[in-house]
Amino acid sequence: VQVVESGGGLVQPGGSLRLSCSASGFTVSNYYMTWHRQAPGKERELVADISRAGVSLNYADSVRGRFTISRDNAKNTVYLQMNSLKPEDTAVYYCNAPGVTPWGQGTQVTVSS
Repeated sequence: VQVVESGGGLVQPGGSLRLSCSASGFTVSNYYMTWHRQAPGKERELVADISRAGVSLNYADSVRGRFTISRDNAKNTVYLQMNSLKPEDTAVYYCNAPGVTPWGQGTQVTVSS
């Protein structure tokens, strides 16, 4: 049972990235899934989550209106589309099924000019 995050990179302010969370050993549509991030020197924080049914989507105030969480059941993958990126979005981003998966390696997102 694991998740593997990908899609991070270096982007200029105002740019976009799409993060992917590929799951193995379990079916993402059967679980509540989350994206967290951790910036240097800060605690890990919840960024977005999606319910089992895929109907309820929730976002941190700092990203609401800019980030979108989604799920592709056929690919067993969860995504985080990030638009209008800001330098304060710089962090390592982690995908997780709470209580099901261990934390993965994460994917680094750096927003800088």
